[in-house]
Amino acid sequence: MPAEKSLPLYRGRFAPSPTGPLHFGSLLAAVGSFLEARSRGGEWLVRMEDLDLPRVVPGAADGILRTLEAFGLHWDGPVLAQSARDEAYRAALAELEKLGAVYPCACTRKEIADSALGGIDGPVYPGTCRGGLPAGRSARAVRLRTDSGVVEFDDGLQGRVGQNLAAEVGDFVIRRADGLFAYQLAVVVDDAEQAVTHVVRGADLLDSTPRQITLQRLLGLPTPAYLHLPVAVNERGEKLSKQTLAPAVSAGDPADALFAVLMFLGQTPPPESRDAGIESLWEWALTHWRADRLPARRAIALSAES
Repeated sequence: MPAEKSLPLYRGRFAPSPTGPLHFGSLLAAVGSFLEARSRGGEWLVRMEDLDLPRVVPGAADGILRTLEAFGLHWDGPVLAQSARDEAYRAALAELEKLGAVYPCACTRKEIADSALGGIDGPVYPGTCRGGLPAGRSARAVRLRTDSGVVEFDDGLQGRVGQNLAAEVGDFVIRRADGLFAYQLAVVVDDAEQAVTHVVRGADLLDSTPRQITLQRLLGLPTPAYLHLPVAVNERGEKLSKQTLAPAVSAGDPADALFAVLMFLGQTPPPESRDAGIESLWEWALTHWRADRLPARRAIALSAES
């Protein structure tokens, strides 16, 4: 039965934004994606999502990589940087232009906020420029046309997800007013470039997935399997992030932080493994990883002592 050789190789990835040091919330995504990949005998890639250059902190990318290494999170192949991928994003945009799937938009954020209804990810664009730019206005951003169909997919943890892009998101930006390409386009192009077969990431990106699937279909790119992990939130219900002043994880005691991550992800390492060292804890985690024990929730609040 040589059928196993025909199965697609599992390729996962971790794609942090170098806007500051690695914090507990980012470590969750790194460990979850790493263990899911390694437990399946797959590859695990690292990509720096440094597309939003104004928010990139000098030295943060190197710091994140050093922290990953200190935690025993060793990746395969070179680290891809979005900041070096402009030509690939231009080519994708040109393809969408050929398809008539995009249009220029002159609207400012204030104009949209004043005239739009609220959606799942901010104001739903009202389609002001869909039929052409208003007289005397010049293009600022480029938007993708959406339709009233429902985009559905089965998430590996959160279950069946469906979204009406036109009603819940509206025509979304794929090139920003500052000339930078938007995350939604870049991540689709990069996942295809790296032949990513499985995306394990935080559930804060669950609502972005239908936009990405739409772009994949338009560009003729494969759609990976998705699994969205619960995100860690503080006592106010805010996702741990640089914006909410989440502290950096300490590389000085990685076993302690890794133990906390495994517990958060529904795994049950023995208490004594907390003091056994990072290598022993990884050995346990790789042997006992169970994706079916992951909490099927979008968010979990950390206790004050976490």
